[in-house]
Amino acid sequence: MSTIQIQDEQGVRIITLNRPEKRNALNLDMYNQLTEYLIQGDSDNGINAFLIKGQTECFTSGNDIADFLKNSNLGPEHPAFKFLFALLDLNKPIVAAVTGAAVGIGTTLLLHCDLVYADNSAKFQLPFVNLALVPEAGASLLLPRLVGPQKAAELLLLGESFDAESALSMNIVNQVLPNEQLFDYALNQAIKLAQKPPQALQASRRLMRYDIEAVRSQMQQELEAFALRLQSDEAKAQFTAFLNK
Repeated sequence: MSTIQIQDEQGVRIITLNRPEKRNALNLDMYNQLTEYLIQGDSDNGINAFLIKGQTECFTSGNDIADFLKNSNLGPEHPAFKFLFALLDLNKPIVAAVTGAAVGIGTTLLLHCDLVYADNSAKFQLPFVNLALVPEAGASLLLPRLVGPQKAAELLLLGESFDAESALSMNIVNQVLPNEQLFDYALNQAIKLAQKPPQALQASRRLMRYDIEAVRSQMQQELEAFALRLQSDEAKAQFTAFLNK
């Protein structure tokens, strides 16, 4: 069964992370699929919005570290970064439904979503410094802007997990819902977006994202710093300890 599943419903492309045995850890093949399905949907006139979700127990535990280390030659063509830049360049709105773990990329990708909903089981974490790395996905720019510099420092430098209510108080999520209501509610919100006049919807979204080039520049700087950190001795030591757990 595919580790990324898609279903198109009422103008919404539903993208489901489907690797529950690995807590939806994203490997390079999953990144390639995600990029393909986003680009396809963005050019499809029958698709006007996206919904990304995991299973009822987990959104994503972040990168598949072992797979990532096998392909650690980072650059613009690396699958993970192609996905992030595809997310940045998306014309159509994206909704996220978060349950369980949302670690690393599981939190930073939410900064590029238009609407984010979570249930009470959601646990967010940005453990980049813990792994001797730096943030990605423009988080070093987007997060301070969203939550303020002191709170962003707490989240990015300490790398501790935080719950759904904390995410709500920081405007990282729009609403916290019971688990049994989450997916249906998020889908209904995505359908509402998909039913809006599409050109006006996309034009409004572009106006709200007026500084996209600043975000792109920050993402590029993060990529370069991330690549250097990935080759560092302290990162290698952290990864070895992580993989030996």
